[in-house]
Amino acid sequence: MDLKSKENQIAIETATTRIEYTKWTDIKMLIKVRLTILVVVSALLAYMIAAQSAFSILEFLILGLGGFSITAAANALNQALEKDFDRLMTRTENRPVATGRMSMGEAVLFGGLFFVLGTILLAYFNPLAAVLGACAVVSYSFLYTPLKRWTTFSVFVGAIPGALPTMIAVVAHEGRVTPMAIILFGIQFFWQFAHFWSIGFLGFEDYKRAGFRLVPELDGRAHPNLGLQSMIFSLLLLPICLAPYFMGLLGLWPCVLAATLALVYAYYGWNLQQEKSTGAARKLMFFSFLYLPVVLIIYYIGSL
Repeated sequence: MDLKSKENQIAIETATTRIEYTKWTDIKMLIKVRLTILVVVSALLAYMIAAQSAFSILEFLILGLGGFSITAAANALNQALEKDFDRLMTRTENRPVATGRMSMGEAVLFGGLFFVLGTILLAYFNPLAAVLGACAVVSYSFLYTPLKRWTTFSVFVGAIPGALPTMIAVVAHEGRVTPMAIILFGIQFFWQFAHFWSIGFLGFEDYKRAGFRLVPELDGRAHPNLGLQSMIFSLLLLPICLAPYFMGLLGLWPCVLAATLALVYAYYGWNLQQEKSTGAARKLMFFSFLYLPVVLIIYYIGSL
């Protein structure tokens, strides 16, 4: 065997070993485990707010697994549909379908299995919860995903399935869309804009290279008023955060605390507007990760 053939054989064996070794890792990458867990945490906190003294550990676990499965399905289908574009971005070029370590058929199969499992688990509570879960997967995968390459309005479309987890959790317990379900949906809906725009600002060139239009732009750069827009949408959280008090659902202090955090969120948006720097965008992004779970925890404590 000549040197070149030996090198090729070693490369093939190394690649094969790597695929076998990382198969479980690839599945976790496919369903975006960390992001999925964050989504599930928000849903479980919403359930705790709705259930209060009627909390059931069985329902809690079923909802957690159902929410995890629904979110995993959306993420798997998203990667299957975007495999050709993921290859063009540094942040996604190592995803399993983009690299070919996992076939598109495998990704769709995993997505389908998670979708069926998640729908069945949510149907344990009531048909409406299952329908909302199915709508979240379909709208995320087949509306938001293709729209990302056509218009920045896709962020508004994607914010709907992105905000459904908290509503699904309340509906799972209550069996209907209650005022609290709408309020929690509204908080998660408007929270997403500054969150996505900060990420879009940081990865603007990467997204542009792949043809994604997630961030408004001007003269080939992220729009100079992106921070201002983030601030405005963060301020829209104020009336929603205060609504539970005026509707008699929660006391004054948790609502005021949530509204105060919305003001801090808006400040970081304004800071991005002033500095227009990656440092300011990173601060806004990190605070966005804290904002939603902290507000839900405050609401839960206030509901006791």
